[in-house]
Amino acid sequence: MNKLKSTEELQDFINLAVNEIDLSFEPSELYDPIRYILSLGGKYLRPKLVLMAADMYHLDLTKVMPQALGVELFHNFTLMHDDIMDEAPIRRGKITVHEKWDINTAILSGDVLFVKAYQSIVQADCEMLPKIIELFNKTAEEVCKGQQLDMNFETQDQVSLPLYLKMIRFKTAVLLACSLKIGALVANASAEDQEKLYHFGIYIGIAFQLMDDVLDVYGEQKDFGKQIAGDILSNKKTCLYIIAYEKANKDQRKVLDHYFSHQHFEPKNKVLEVMKVYDAIGVKSLCLEMMAENHALAIRYLNAVSVSEERKSVLFKFIDLLMLREN
Repeated sequence: MNKLKSTEELQDFINLAVNEIDLSFEPSELYDPIRYILSLGGKYLRPKLVLMAADMYHLDLTKVMPQALGVELFHNFTLMHDDIMDEAPIRRGKITVHEKWDINTAILSGDVLFVKAYQSIVQADCEMLPKIIELFNKTAEEVCKGQQLDMNFETQDQVSLPLYLKMIRFKTAVLLACSLKIGALVANASAEDQEKLYHFGIYIGIAFQLMDDVLDVYGEQKDFGKQIAGDILSNKKTCLYIIAYEKANKDQRKVLDHYFSHQHFEPKNKVLEVMKVYDAIGVKSLCLEMMAENHALAIRYLNAVSVSEERKSVLFKFIDLLMLREN
């Protein structure tokens, strides 16, 4: 019986695998941006979830590393394209790809990164390959749906909280759920356990994104690695904004309408005035309550997975750290 790998061991395992990805191709203008974004590292949340799920069922993790790398490459592809659409200047504390090179290069390099992700995902035994491809295709399409909904929100006067939760389910949660299910699938877990882990991933993904929304406004720049209050500056309708607008009085709505009508304001003043409304309404605590509710639902599904508590222990610890993070 193999011993569970710690999160630190998994991090080292993934670091080594990422460093061994062959990107020594020409033209360099196409592959340099890929090498750059992968060199920025990160928490490797998604590949860790693939490996953790597989490790619960005693699988030799080298057998699922291609799929773990595949979801990480796909995630980085989405980041490259999302940063273009969001006009984001910073990613993981460094300049974004489209800012360092240009938009056309970032689009094309992102496309190649998606191809590389697919090449990695399909490195599986023939009997399980159709299910892996079906799951990955469904997930990739849903991530795009989530991004489109997110962009739609920019031109909608009002966004309901249920529609926002649907957006983050697609844009963020489904890839976490996919990661867990792929790990369990390759490890030959039961269909019931695969579905429980998938639903666990959905709810933990929603909780993760709600925390991300809070950190965007209330996190520390040096810890968060992205532009602080970038969601306010780009007029994004996150859970903070949606709850604030629903609960705002007439004067507070005027402030939100004024500052979210366009982007031509002095940035520090815009953030300050919007945060005054957020703080008066208490949206931070309300979003954190919603996060806690989704976290509790996630834990309920993980508790129902039919392996011993000891085999789930690393995943439990990892998720606790994820929800208590400051960045």
